[in-house]
Amino acid sequence: MTPAGPLTIAVLGAAGRMGGAIIRVIAGASDLRLTAAVEHAASPKLGSDAGALAGLSPVGAAIAAEPPAAGVASAWIDFSSPAATAATAAAAAKAKAALVVGTTGVGESGKQALAEAARTIPVVFAPNTSVGVTVLLRLVAEAARLLGPSFDLEVVETHHRMKRDAPSGTALRLAEALAEATGRNLAEDARYARQGDVGPRTASEIGIQTLRGGDVVGDHTVFFLGQGERIEITHRASSRDTFAHGAVRAARWAHGRAPGLYDMRDVLGLR
Repeated sequence: MTPAGPLTIAVLGAAGRMGGAIIRVIAGASDLRLTAAVEHAASPKLGSDAGALAGLSPVGAAIAAEPPAAGVASAWIDFSSPAATAATAAAAAKAKAALVVGTTGVGESGKQALAEAARTIPVVFAPNTSVGVTVLLRLVAEAARLLGPSFDLEVVETHHRMKRDAPSGTALRLAEALAEATGRNLAEDARYARQGDVGPRTASEIGIQTLRGGDVVGDHTVFFLGQGERIEITHRASSRDTFAHGAVRAARWAHGRAPGLYDMRDVLGLR
């Protein structure tokens, strides 16, 4: 369904780095309009104009502590905190707004809340909204199937020193894609750390290793390690704009969509 006018969007986590990037993408699009911006109740940015915080001219949307009421925004984009995911999902369902969640580190209660909200509204849940990463997920799954069980599978991710959750949501999703493609149970086969005499590597394990430092936006490499050869597939993000453009693309796609729980593969038509 195409909106009669600009698609109205609320950004949750608006004062953060991703929030600012998303606001700049919205401001540069003639078919979009920022109508609400939300931060946590203790944020010193409350009351500030969201556009000004993002380095733009004021847009008339002040940072608020509460999600918008029904009718204020047709789509919500959430890059706030995993602790807020459950409440955000319930509020979006009540407001009947399409919801895009790019927050990483969402726990089981948050995922359950998103699934519940998806019964009444369209929800796109994607810990990484990059178009390139979405294609990467498809590529590594296909490579794992083609290479077969003789190749060992390892995922290594690097992020900036301020990132709180580890491994990254993208690294976990890559590991899930590998497990699904090879018929493994990630809960049993994931290996998050190696120290001391851990013994030989098992054939079924999927290694997931984390690096932190500097200002790295996000690097992910999947290793396929065989006898006498190896394949490495890498995605490097040099700007948060790639995630912002992907999130906005997801919001456009989700608006008017049937209720359901989707991810970026649905947005790109890769299912």
